[in-house]
Amino acid sequence: MAAAHPFDHPFEEEQPFLDGQFDIFDWYPYFQSCVRYFLEHAQFNGPVQALAAFINIQLPFQKPQTAALLARSSPSPGPVPGPPFGGGGGGSGGGGSNSGLSPGSAPPPPHHQLPHQHQHAHTSLQPYIRRLVATGFDFPAVLHGFFGDDWELGIRPMHEQERRNFLFAAKSSSWLEVKRAYDMGVDETIPFLKPLKNVSEGEIVAAEAGWSEWLAMQDW
Repeated sequence: MAAAHPFDHPFEEEQPFLDGQFDIFDWYPYFQSCVRYFLEHAQFNGPVQALAAFINIQLPFQKPQTAALLARSSPSPGPVPGPPFGGGGGGSGGGGSNSGLSPGSAPPPPHHQLPHQHQHAHTSLQPYIRRLVATGFDFPAVLHGFFGDDWELGIRPMHEQERRNFLFAAKSSSWLEVKRAYDMGVDETIPFLKPLKNVSEGEIVAAEAGWSEWLAMQDW
């Protein structure tokens, strides 16, 4: 058996949510870019705040512990006005619009930003991706608006996996059980569930293969 190269990483093996090779080390800088964009720009944009309110999920600056820190350090953040989603939301991620919501949206003024170290250390994007998928708002314009120009390289792998998870949840449980699984505490219950939109044949084939693997795991 050949010895492993000292720089080979098990993370570089084929991943279940991607075709071909997925290099986690190439992916990570793009993911970090998406986190920074979401925390420093998107959460203060009016359309993002409106959609978050509609699907009943708190943005980081709205969470109690963050709001307390913000109140001690700066004025209360308000939304940056902007038209609805769509200013650069095509499949390519918009190609140049910084906000992803409208060509004219400006980033928030500096006093809207919490200390970066605090934000980046305690914020996960997974709940937002899950909520967008389960409510049918996970189309490119919205993903671009939430996560910026690098969303395709930084968020797409997680987005594809969450779509598959949602398919598996629907296949294995009742509507009520799925809803409970996607609730996030009493203050952030999911208001509605919508079937996946724009499901491709390749996505179905991959989901069927993944489901068969899971059944084999159950039957071992």
